[in-house]
Amino acid sequence: MSHPPFDLYAFWRTSATFRVRVALHMKGIAATEHQVNLDAGEQRGEAFLKINPLAAIPALVTPDQPPLTQSMAILEFLEELQPTPPLLPADLYGRARVRSIAGMLASDTHPLVTPRVRRYLTGSAGFDDAAWRAWQMQWFGTGLAAVEQRLASEAGTGRFCHGEVPGMADICLASIIAVMRVFKIPTSGTPTVDRIVAACEELDAFQRAQPQRQVGAPT
Repeated sequence: MSHPPFDLYAFWRTSATFRVRVALHMKGIAATEHQVNLDAGEQRGEAFLKINPLAAIPALVTPDQPPLTQSMAILEFLEELQPTPPLLPADLYGRARVRSIAGMLASDTHPLVTPRVRRYLTGSAGFDDAAWRAWQMQWFGTGLAAVEQRLASEAGTGRFCHGEVPGMADICLASIIAVMRVFKIPTSGTPTVDRIVAACEELDAFQRAQPQRQVGAPT
């Protein structure tokens, strides 16, 4: 299937960019990446604010259309653009379950540990590095523990978060683990999560999206 040319505004280590990279790789859709250096504050520059006034990445841009922002909206867009291989199961309840688990990770967990939250806490709330690390460990740990409880107890869980093929929930789960590794935040007490992430990391699409393999990653 032919697609319009896509430009992906990205940064090497972010969880949200990881999600979009995996989906693009899974579906075989090419995108030209443009690096937005979050550490240098490029996301707050005038040029990027025209793409996303919230100063957040990723953004997926195609000619003659407004930029697409928010990683989950981009995943849904890619799913509708090219339904195979699917990121969502065929049945109504299964799709809701996958979206629910994905939301626990991408909507409830990840937003608490983004650069703009760190910028506020360290700049206005008196957080030093130790306090910020404790904050990360608290909210990463809380989110993963809740997901582990669901995955370990619900019948829908298989080799992956839902059944025997990877999808949107697995992308979100792997994206959280990937950024935790970047920041050296340990995981513990999550054997089901660990097993599913290991299964994801056997797949080429997940391997190619790993932060350390991206342009701009430290060598």
